[in-house]
Amino acid sequence: MTLARVAFVTPGSFPIPSTKSSSVERVVEKFVPLLKNRIHPRIYGRTTKGLKRNGLVNGVACVRFPAVNKASYIAAVGRSLVDYKPHVIQVENRPHHVLALKKKLPSARIWLNLHSSTFLSTGHISPARLHQSLQAADRIIVNSEFLRRVVATRAPEAAAKIRVVYPGVETELFPSRFTEQGQVKRDRERRAKKLEGRKVVIFLGRLIPLKGAHHLLHIMPELVKKHPNMLAVIVGSPFYGSHRSTAYSRKLQQLGRAYPNHVRFVPYVPYTEVPGWFLAADMAIVPSGQREAFGLVNVEAMATGLPVVATRAGGMKEIVRDGVTGYLISQQNLEKELRAKLLALLDSSELRVSMGKKSRERVERNFTWKHTGRSWMNVLSERKLLDLN
Repeated sequence: MTLARVAFVTPGSFPIPSTKSSSVERVVEKFVPLLKNRIHPRIYGRTTKGLKRNGLVNGVACVRFPAVNKASYIAAVGRSLVDYKPHVIQVENRPHHVLALKKKLPSARIWLNLHSSTFLSTGHISPARLHQSLQAADRIIVNSEFLRRVVATRAPEAAAKIRVVYPGVETELFPSRFTEQGQVKRDRERRAKKLEGRKVVIFLGRLIPLKGAHHLLHIMPELVKKHPNMLAVIVGSPFYGSHRSTAYSRKLQQLGRAYPNHVRFVPYVPYTEVPGWFLAADMAIVPSGQREAFGLVNVEAMATGLPVVATRAGGMKEIVRDGVTGYLISQQNLEKELRAKLLALLDSSELRVSMGKKSRERVERNFTWKHTGRSWMNVLSERKLLDLN
């Protein structure tokens, strides 16, 4: 049986693989290789020092082009696709690339995989061009029911071709602290990071207002007063793969200096170090704004057995189970509710363990890359591909 040839076109912003990439490249890197026994996948990405023009990403062919600018990158990808003749082209998170590739390959089946609502905004694409892009796409994959509603609201004519495929987590890379091996790793991480004897609240993400790290710093007085051994660890920087600062990140540092023994800032860390930080913590917070389409950080923290306190926003409502795997808090009363829920978790190790175990169970049932691969294949099987030559 001839397998379908499917091209996955990354945005060209970051190389793949890379420890410094955004979540878009990470999703492609993690789930596409799981499809290689059922389709013939090929990944398209940007060049970088140390990576060959033609290589492999976890056993999947990867073709790389310079990304001097958006137009030259997608033009080079288009020329390669003409020769490759894929049955399906999946464009990752860039609606305007759909039109560019459709112009180059007018008869191709082109899918759009949206990871966020960012590139639907008028700052990235005009409303008219967005409608054209969504109309040109044969399928639109989104990572949450929330994002499905966003797209359907902006382009009702595209609603029928939207499908939800949740991203996932590599449970082997993010081990449960409730296994013997996971406990050993946790103890090692806490010693190495000098966290022994501390109750650790972790925020891990970009230091931008949308992600909400400032809310944790605003409620430090009450947390420290009731739990003198608590420590807030803020891991991240404003930009992927960079330690550059911004006015916002400098403001966070200023707020943190009021609690030198209770706030620790850790600049951007490569993805390989993320599991260790979650294993070393006792609870995680994700106080993001309304536009958070999914939030991989939620399932990564939950995979290690952490209870998560997240805002009742975007797609996070589909991940965290309020009162079961953590808590969902309202954006209208965010800091008051965040303080109350963190105090409840800080007060009770039994609650942290109970919620943490259920977090891990929920991830294993719903949010692994194997689940992502199966969901994606279900979308492909909706319409039988013909002429697989």
